[in-house]
Amino acid sequence: MAKHSNISLKGSEKISLITNLSTMLSSGIPIVEVVESLLEDTKGDQRKILETLKADMMQGQRVYVTFAKFPQTFDAVTVNLIRASEEAGTLETTLKDLRKHIQKEMEFKDRITSALIYPVVIFFIFIAVLALILIFVMPKISQVFKRLKVELPMTTKIMIATSDLIVNKPWHVLGVSGAIFLAFYLIYKAKKSFFVNILISLPLISQLVKEIDLTRFSRSMYLLLSAGLPINTALDLSHDVVIRPQMAKIIKKSRELIMAGKRMSDGFRGTHGQMPAIVTKLIEAGEKSGSLDKSMQDISEFLDYQVSNSLKNLTAIIEPLMLLVVGVFVGGMMISIMAPIYGLIGKVGGR
Repeated sequence: MAKHSNISLKGSEKISLITNLSTMLSSGIPIVEVVESLLEDTKGDQRKILETLKADMMQGQRVYVTFAKFPQTFDAVTVNLIRASEEAGTLETTLKDLRKHIQKEMEFKDRITSALIYPVVIFFIFIAVLALILIFVMPKISQVFKRLKVELPMTTKIMIATSDLIVNKPWHVLGVSGAIFLAFYLIYKAKKSFFVNILISLPLISQLVKEIDLTRFSRSMYLLLSAGLPINTALDLSHDVVIRPQMAKIIKKSRELIMAGKRMSDGFRGTHGQMPAIVTKLIEAGEKSGSLDKSMQDISEFLDYQVSNSLKNLTAIIEPLMLLVVGVFVGGMMISIMAPIYGLIGKVGGR
């Protein structure tokens, strides 16, 4: 198991593998022949997965057993979907649904990544401008100030000291910066949940994360329920796809209520704004009509649209905000440079 734990596939590679398996199985080809055929044109980590799959099937194992050996590629939801479909004899149908699910997850992540590109680019531009000023501009200006013995403001002194440190002791600066970065990284790894909780509680982020959690939860529930898994098992597996601890607690509470003979919607009521009323109503309607899986699909599609709008709104707010912050910092640096020069000109003019 350990030798497979670090093997992972990119989203496109996973979709390719699932699509090939689904298409060939739908054509009536036995799964052993499907795997042998795919092995002819496959390399890298995909080949390792297929080789393991072939070896397991030769020993009478099922597909889900192999997939469970690759946790970095196939999560618990995927493994249990495959297991349920194999037991029900609907593997090719479930693989098609799984492919759509992975595609939606990739589109989901791409939209979030696209929304983050702009602020990241602006941040690196700011770092580049700051580096240029400190490395090339400040050393020349500081020499002028020293020769003329100009009284400097505190901000200018700080910039000159920082510039001298970077120019004269670059390796020291890089070493200390690397040590600080490593320390922050280790602290983050040790206290990841603490930092994540702070991030997702920020005013502009919290609502978006809530919608993302609900979308991923409802999509996972739809897949699991439509594959024939019991609702308590589906809730137990969907518990792992959400980010927010509050959402995880709501899912856990709903599962406990179901085990006590009540409905899932009972656990979503009175959640103090954590669960939108429309979502609770749709779940309740699905439970009454016996079509909970269809209700979860409708919820996921509705929330997917909501997330897209929230990302657009967040981007529209972040873009001018980032420009304002960068403008204030760059403007502050320029004032720190120009203020002593204007002071010097004023003294000369006064004479």
